[in-house]
Amino acid sequence: MNWTNLQDTIQGVISRLYPEARDVELVMEKPPQPEFGDIAIPVAFSLARIVKRNPIEIAREIADNLTLNARFFDPAETRGGFINLTYSRSFLMACLRDINRDIESFRSFNLGNGVKTQVEFVSANPTGPLTVGHGRQAVLGETLANLLSLAGYKVTREYYFNNTGRQIRFLGDSVRLRYKELNGEPVDFPDDYYQGEYIVDLAQKFRDQFGSDLSDKKHLPLFEKFAAEQMMNQIKNTLEQIGIKYDSYFNENQLIDSGKLKEVLEQLEAKDLSYLKDGALWARTSQLGLDQDRVLIKSTGEPTYRLLDIVYHKDKFDRGFQLIVDVFGADHQSTYPDVLAVVGALGYDVSRIKVVIHQFVTLTRGGETIKMSTRKANFVTLDELVEEVGPEATRFFFILRSANSHLNFDLEVAKSQSDENPVFYVQYGCARISSIIRFAQNKDVPLLNPEEIEERILNYLDSPEEHNLIKMLIEYPQVIRKAAIEFNPHLIPQYLIDLSKLFHPFYHDYRVVSGDLEQSMARLFLVNAVREVLRDGLNILGISAPEKM
Repeated sequence: MNWTNLQDTIQGVISRLYPEARDVELVMEKPPQPEFGDIAIPVAFSLARIVKRNPIEIAREIADNLTLNARFFDPAETRGGFINLTYSRSFLMACLRDINRDIESFRSFNLGNGVKTQVEFVSANPTGPLTVGHGRQAVLGETLANLLSLAGYKVTREYYFNNTGRQIRFLGDSVRLRYKELNGEPVDFPDDYYQGEYIVDLAQKFRDQFGSDLSDKKHLPLFEKFAAEQMMNQIKNTLEQIGIKYDSYFNENQLIDSGKLKEVLEQLEAKDLSYLKDGALWARTSQLGLDQDRVLIKSTGEPTYRLLDIVYHKDKFDRGFQLIVDVFGADHQSTYPDVLAVVGALGYDVSRIKVVIHQFVTLTRGGETIKMSTRKANFVTLDELVEEVGPEATRFFFILRSANSHLNFDLEVAKSQSDENPVFYVQYGCARISSIIRFAQNKDVPLLNPEEIEERILNYLDSPEEHNLIKMLIEYPQVIRKAAIEFNPHLIPQYLIDLSKLFHPFYHDYRVVSGDLEQSMARLFLVNAVREVLRDGLNILGISAPEKM
C-alpha cells in the first residue's frame, strides 16, 4: 500500500458514488489539530458544486463507503464537510516497508502523462556575468523541471538568449573601446556602455586572439560576435558550477532569420491588431483587455522585447509544446501579460502557459545587508556567491522560500556547520543515519530487508515519537505532488527541514542500537526510511546526501 494506492482507492469511491464528478481533484491535507486525525479531505466542498448537494452529507456518504480500508485506517469521521482519517498501526508499518523497499515507487505519481513540456529559465542576455538574482531563477527553474519530470511530463529545459540588437551592439562596442585603451589609444567611454573589469578581460582576450589592429568601427560585428560567445560560455560554466544544464539553447536570431518574426507581423496586420504611429509599429493591446497599446517595432526599426517574445512563444506552440513554463524575474511582471494577450489573439491557448515570477534576493551577513566587493561589475555575481558559500548551500538557500517572497540570503548562516544552517542540518541527518547503520553492522545488528522483517519486530515501534516520524514520512509523496501541482518547489526543503527536526531529537532521546536486538532492528529500519526520504528529497533539489560529514 502506498500513497498513490490510497488516493486511487478514495478516488474510486468518489467515482462510483458521483460518476459525473469522477475527475474532481482529490486533495489531502494535514488537519490543524491532532485530534482531527492524520488526513483531512475537503473534496466534499468541490463535489457539492458539481452534484448540488450539501457537503456535510457528501462527506458522510464517502466516509461510509471507505470501510473497505479498515485495515489501514480507524473508522472514518467527518467534521463540517471534511473527511478525517486516522492511520491504523498496520498502515504505518506498511508504508514503512514501502519506503524501505523503493522510495521512488512510494512517492511516484503521474500527472503529466507524457505531455510535451518546455521550461524556460534564466535566459539572461550574454552581456555580463550572472547575478545572484539569475541564480535564484536558475535553481527555481531547474527544480521545477525536475518536479515536472517526476510527475510524468516530458520536459525540455531551454535557455533563450539575445544575440542581436542594441544590447549586443553596446556590448561589442564596449569591448572595442576597452580594446583601444589596451592599445594605448584615447577613448571617450559612454556612461550607458557596459562597465566593469569583465569588459577589460574580454578586450584582452580579443587582443590575444586577434592582435591589435582591429579597433576601427568597421570591425564592430567581430567584437559583438566574440563578446557574446565568450559571455555565453561563461554563463554556461557558471550554471554548471551549481549543477544546471539545458537540453536546448535557442537564440533570438533564429526567429528573425527563419522569417517567423515577419510571419507574426503579417498575422497581426491581417487581424487589424497593429498600426503605425510616430514612425513606430504598435499592437492594439488595449483592445485585448490591457490598459494601453504597446510598441512592437521602434521608430529606429528595432523590434521590442515584447514582439520578440510574442514570436518566441508562438514558436514554442508551433514546436508542439503542450505545457509552457516561463520562470521570470520580478522585472517581467509588467511585460508578460502583453505577450500572453497577443499570443492568445493569434489563436493559441495561453492557458497552457504557466508564468512563475520570482522576487529579488538580498544578501546579508549577520543580519545586515551587504554588497560584496567585486572586480566584475557593480553587482554581485553568482560566481562570487558560489565561491563563498559553495554550490549546494547556494542551491538550497535559493529554493528555500516561495518564489513570490523576497529572499534574504544570509552568507554567514549558509557557510556555518551548525543547526542554524538548514542545508547542513538536513545533510547531517543523512550522514548521522549512515553512521548509525555502520555502527549497527559492527555490532551485528542487520538492516532487514522489507520482505524479511516480521510484524512482531515492527511492534517494537510503539512510542509516540516513532509513530510521529512514520507519519511525517507518509506525508512525503503528498508534499512532492503538491509542489508539482502548485509550482511551489520550496515545499520540499521546508519538508526536509521539518523531518530533520523530528529525527534529530529522536536520535538524542532514543538509542537506535541498544541491548535489545529486535528493538534495534526495528529502529534501524525506521531511521533508514528517514534516510531514504531525505536522500530522495535532496536529489530532487540537486543536492548530495553525504554518508559522512
